Amino acid sequence: MRPLLFLFAATSTFAADPIAIGSRRELFVDDFLIEKLTGKAEQRLHHPQPQQIAIMHDLPWEGSGSGYHSVFKDGDKYRMYYKSWQLTVTAPGKVNTGEHPLFTCYAESDDGIHWRKPELGLHEFKGSKANNIVIPHGKMGKVNPDGGHPAVFKDENPAAPPEARYKAIVRSNSPKGLLALQSPDGLRWSPMADVPVITDGAFDSQNLAFWDAQAGLYRAYWRYFTEGTTDEKNWKPSGLRAIRTATSKDFIHWENQQDLRYVDSPGEALYTNQVKPYARAPHLLLGFPTRYIERGWSESMRALPEREHREWRSKASDRYGMVVTEGLFMASRDGVTFKRWNEAFLPPGIERPGTWNYGHQYIAWHPVETQSSIEGAPNELSLYATESYWTGKSSELRRYTLRLDGFVSIHAPMSGGELFTKPIIFTGKALTMNFATSAAGGVKAEIQDAKGKPIPGFTLSDCEEHFGDALERTVVWKGGADVSSLAGKAVRLCFTLKGADLYAIRFK
Repeated sequence: MRPLLFLFAATSTFAADPIAIGSRRELFVDDFLIEKLTGKAEQRLHHPQPQQIAIMHDLPWEGSGSGYHSVFKDGDKYRMYYKSWQLTVTAPGKVNTGEHPLFTCYAESDDGIHWRKPELGLHEFKGSKANNIVIPHGKMGKVNPDGGHPAVFKDENPAAPPEARYKAIVRSNSPKGLLALQSPDGLRWSPMADVPVITDGAFDSQNLAFWDAQAGLYRAYWRYFTEGTTDEKNWKPSGLRAIRTATSKDFIHWENQQDLRYVDSPGEALYTNQVKPYARAPHLLLGFPTRYIERGWSESMRALPEREHREWRSKASDRYGMVVTEGLFMASRDGVTFKRWNEAFLPPGIERPGTWNYGHQYIAWHPVETQSSIEGAPNELSLYATESYWTGKSSELRRYTLRLDGFVSIHAPMSGGELFTKPIIFTGKALTMNFATSAAGGVKAEIQDAKGKPIPGFTLSDCEEHFGDALERTVVWKGGADVSSLAGKAVRLCFTLKGADLYAIRFK
């Protein structure tokens, strides 16, 4: 099972027990491996780069309130699920949310870049089944699912039966709670239980659950309010939108409820959570929550895009007009305690129509690996985030890209810096690193014994200075790259960096 590890900044000279990392890939998204940073070395959060609009939700059964996307790769195909909804706001502040019911819709792609909406012929909308609706409005057996709050995943649990190969958590319209749904193909859904399986929470968000293969159990993450306030209608400023978690062996019976804890982060309103194992390092749970900020009316607020429409929304509810949202990044090794970066991971960006509003930059659940648009470059991560929420007849989903493992690096400028790890035990024959340098920059690595004494043959003076920009570069010393003689022993790593970023390491 995933060990219960609490993240903290190292203050002692030496850690007591070595950390067994085997041959797994380790990212520097927290302080877990870091003993100390010296010189100008620091942990640096990186930001996704905007690309094209991936999909527009402009069909009659979609609209400007569409969102809460689930994205994952399934064999040779990429799948996307999302809520479809229309929000219409007119002067002098009339908000109409009932133009059509909320549905869950489906899209697919061969590359994660170009998306299509297949006509599935499963559910009727205004007399026609020529649509991509997979969870309709209304009864499903004995339950009443809300198609507007879906979170869909492919269950990799080897014990999952064929009829439950795909699973979803959706909000229940009545009674209050979260429903468990199953599907053999990801398109045709049925309830797994006749009542909500989780009932303690607020749930007006993208609540989710997934199979955690490292821990051998299911995990759920959902919305609740602090200060004992769990009712959206009765929410007061003292109550923060927050996240709760639980585990399950069968997806039906949930236990071990806990509120998420954060390392060195203030209390902030978090709308979504987007937690899931990172595919390239599944022992790490990465989350991309939405930070919800009520900025109040000011000249800066009035200067933001679409002022008139913002003022209309505010007349209906002040927060509809004055709230702004953005994407954050956080990481955990136990599923409960997270290192949450207080700097925005995906800020609103340059002002333009459809941005800097309530509903902007909600990051889809979860990043996927896609081919780079640069010929000859390695694969990269694609993330997706919402735009144009509230306005017009369509919301949009923009694709962003980030290098593989590229969330956080150990960075040092040309003046240099050093990273010292805690004692580790590894398996493998070579040390590899995901790194990038300037043309003049470089990285060296040293292997030390558990007490910090350099091991002959693997010292900094023995190591070549490595430069370039690669996802997996093997570290070479004068005697070569073979480190198998040190496998199974407690060692430390020291990296010296100048004009460089170190994103991840792995022994192979």
